[in-house]
Amino acid sequence: MSREGAFLVYCMEIVKQARRLTGRQVNDLFQRYGLFAFVTEFYELLHVHDEQYILQDIDGYIREQG
Repeated sequence: MSREGAFLVYCMEIVKQARRLTGRQVNDLFQRYGLFAFVTEFYELLHVHDEQYILQDIDGYIREQG
């Protein structure tokens, strides 16, 4: 698995635990809002931050997508 792929799984786990979602719900959320592409595209910026920052960034992206 690539570094980006492993980080994507990590981000999904952060969202899953923080929002108390099932794996399916997290997958649906990431698909609906294009979060797979977002996390992969911004890997270099995101992977150096803590979980709280990553979660805030993902939440902000979801809000922007409407």
